[in-house]
Amino acid sequence: MKHPDAWRIKAILTGSAGNLVEWYDWYIYATFSLYFAPVFFPKGNYTAQLLNTAAIFAVGFLMRPIGGWLFGRIADKSGRKASMTLSVLMMSLGSLLIAFTPSYRAVGVTAPALLLVARLLQGLSVGGEYGTSATYLSEVATLELRGFYSSFQYVTLIGGQLIALGVQMLLQKVFLTPEQLQEWGWRIPFIIGAALAFFALYLRRHMQESSSFEKIRDEKDKGSLKRLFTEHPRAVLTVVGLTMGGTLAFYTYTTYMQKFLVNTVHLSIEKATTITFFLMLIFACLQPVFGWISDIYGRKPLLMGFGLLGTLFTVPILTAISQTSSEWTAFWLILAALVIVSGYTSINAVVKAEMFPAEIRALGVGFPYALTVALFGGTAEPIALYFKKAGHESMYYWYVTACISISLLVYITSRDTKKTSLLDKDA
Repeated sequence: MKHPDAWRIKAILTGSAGNLVEWYDWYIYATFSLYFAPVFFPKGNYTAQLLNTAAIFAVGFLMRPIGGWLFGRIADKSGRKASMTLSVLMMSLGSLLIAFTPSYRAVGVTAPALLLVARLLQGLSVGGEYGTSATYLSEVATLELRGFYSSFQYVTLIGGQLIALGVQMLLQKVFLTPEQLQEWGWRIPFIIGAALAFFALYLRRHMQESSSFEKIRDEKDKGSLKRLFTEHPRAVLTVVGLTMGGTLAFYTYTTYMQKFLVNTVHLSIEKATTITFFLMLIFACLQPVFGWISDIYGRKPLLMGFGLLGTLFTVPILTAISQTSSEWTAFWLILAALVIVSGYTSINAVVKAEMFPAEIRALGVGFPYALTVALFGGTAEPIALYFKKAGHESMYYWYVTACISISLLVYITSRDTKKTSLLDKDA
């Protein structure tokens, strides 16, 4: 392996650190909704309360395409650094708003309304974060290890959820009682998130711009949607297709799985949190391994592996999890699913970045991805909970399978971007 220059390591660490904080802020909503769902909505069926919080989670996703467009345009026109700095500032404001929003009992419908506003801000922020950070990490990585270094985007994305779970475990087991967590303790992680976001803001203000952007800084017509759709329509459709099944599988086995273990397998919140924490730790470690494999053998074999195995084993795995009463059985089944999903998560950022030229890259990566995630990733929980409430939970398993199989068709018909990478032209 060739060791990258010191500035390259610093750039990757700085970009990844900000990404970690952004995704922590994003995921603490999903992680702690088991506690604050009754706080923001009227008393009633617990599944219905979870469905309401999941719906607001999904609405936050609807802002992501706007964020993908807005911050992608900023990144292509004004620089990756400017876009990433602004996005983390907006995320911190959303976390602060959630932390200090009163309960439904205190202010009525104003409470869920403020929660919605906060999630809209965060959705806008994280919608821009993915495309810009994927672009930045891919551009500063070395040619030989591009898959390996760009995989750290998902290490930090998963790491954000991991830290959220770690904070939850500490509050559950060390500092607070379940009653205290339910009443006010769930606000603590949002305050932590806001503080970390301001630290990330400091880091990003001092990060180095990518050389790929510097070379096209003075070009005109950068970051244009018209240019994106007229000059790169196939690449846009490919991003949508390869993301569809991957994002749905990812959100099924990460953010939704904790609720699935509580609501379907009937484990306690504490046990579900512990299982999910250690699974996410292993999942994060898998990303650079798979990214490194892609640098040797190409991106397409990994995507094909995810698509084929995901199509064949999603229904059996989810069915087996739903029917088990063993914590260890659930653990190994979910881990098997996460190994399969790693074929997508580890390299999806670099695959997208390799399909677009520098002057349209952040927008090309971010906008179609955010649109697809809004449609399939953000709706994973509400759809799963809807099927459960209707008494047809297994239909969700088939829905996930169908989406993965469509992505498999895209993987089969697409070229290996490692061999056709437009990032090579930046050198």
